[in-house]
This record gives sequence, C-alpha cells and structure tokens, in this order.
Amino acid sequence: MNTSIQGNTASITSTQSQGRLVEFRNLAKTFSSENGNIEVLKNVNLTVQAGEFICVIGHSGCGKSTLLNTLSGFEKPSSGEVLVGGEAVESPGPDRMVVFQNYALLPWKTALNNVALGLYATRETEQKKELLKEAQEMLETVGLGEAFNRHPGELSGGMRQRVAIARAMAIKPPVLIMDEPFGALDPITKEELQEELLALWRQQRCTVLMITHDIDEALFLADRVVMLTNGPAATIGEILEIPFSRPRNRESLLHDDRYGELRNRALDFLYEGVNLIKS
Repeated sequence: MNTSIQGNTASITSTQSQGRLVEFRNLAKTFSSENGNIEVLKNVNLTVQAGEFICVIGHSGCGKSTLLNTLSGFEKPSSGEVLVGGEAVESPGPDRMVVFQNYALLPWKTALNNVALGLYATRETEQKKELLKEAQEMLETVGLGEAFNRHPGELSGGMRQRVAIARAMAIKPPVLIMDEPFGALDPITKEELQEELLALWRQQRCTVLMITHDIDEALFLADRVVMLTNGPAATIGEILEIPFSRPRNRESLLHDDRYGELRNRALDFLYEGVNLIKS
C-alpha cells in the first residue's frame, strides 16, 4: 500500500502539516549482490526547505527510488543520514506518506475505505464515522465524489491515482514522497492530476519530493529540480532553481524564454550522462 504507517502512529499535528525540513547528509547506499557490492548512491547532500516542492530526475537505474526510499524509511543508508525536522529517519512513519506509480490500492476495499485506511491507523482514538467523513471530503476534493463505493478494479488509472493521492494527503503529512506517480497516465489525465496535486499542496503546504522522468512535468511542478548523475555511485550533479511564480499557467510557461533555457539545460545534463556511459 502507499501509506507508510509503521513506527510512531501519533496524530499529525497542525504545526507539522505545514511541512518539515528534509536533509540528506553525506548519504551513501551500497547493495550486496552475487557479483559483489554495488554502490548505488555516494556523497548525496541536499537540504529541502519546509514546504518546498522538489522534483528528482535522472536516467533509469541511477538511484532515484533508492534515494527517496531512504527518506521513507524503506531503506537504511549504508553511511550518512537522512533527517526530517532534525530527527534521523529510522523507519517508515505517518509523517512521510508515499504515493507509488502502481497505485498500491487494496482491491477488496472501496475507494472510500482505501482513503480512510491511513486515518484509521494514525487516529485510532477517534470515531470512525468522523474519519470516514474526512475521507469522503478528500475524495470529493480530487473529483471522486461519485466513486465512494467503487472498488479499484472499477476505476480508470487516473481515478486510481486520485484515490492514492487522496489517501496520502488525507492525514495531512508533513512530507509527501512520490515515485513517478503520473508516469503510466495519458497526457491529458497527467496534466489534470498535476493541477490537482498543486492545489492540494498549496492547501496543505507539505514538503514534496517527487521522482519524474518528464522534464516538462518537473519544470511545471517544482521549486527546484535535482538532477542525479548516472550510476553506479550516483550523486547530485546539478540543481535547477525554477524562477516561475505561482500559481503557474502552463501555456504562459511555454512562451517564456527561461522555460526553454531550463528545459535545454536539463536535456543537456541527461544527454551528457548518456555520452559518458558510451565513452
């Protein structure tokens, strides 16, 4: 499932819901294999401000998911550390909710009960009736007010991802982690969900770290775009500061000279990585 509810399940406070500082300090991650150790990440240093929206890009297999898995608590660093609000990440927890590309919904539960799942786990002392009401409101927020009682198998891909996002955002997490959540969707649905995600983010102001392979998506969503070098031993190669004010208009961005410059810079970075592999 896409909700990280292990570890401390205390209620998320209103102060936390405004976002929390995220820090990667000298992070390295090595995996063991039959052919020996593989150093996936090396010397990653990054500070993400509370409420900031970060997109991470890089070639497939460079360690993007591994990087965010150390933040979610699914993977432990081989060396270095990851901190959220000044505290080291030791395990998954409700302060760091995860949305995956494959939706990760429970097929035997309705959309409403999938969304309510995280609320039940993090607010055990509250009445389920009230939590269900909050889950309903979140589904309505993402445009699924008519789909409360439908199961995942009865929903389109875009609708399933709306449920997954609603489930993560329902508990108002300080940190939202997204692993290429729109990669499998058609272009129109992808753009709709990008707009809905930004609306929720503006409302809750959580700190977002999101993996994407889509440069245009990254430039539209992010405050900064973090670009990883190719593995093995990937690290941060360059960070793009995105200068566009919010809220953003997609059509206006496409006619902004700075947009083209940033897009070309990101493409050059990725193409340079390909050429390094070939050489």
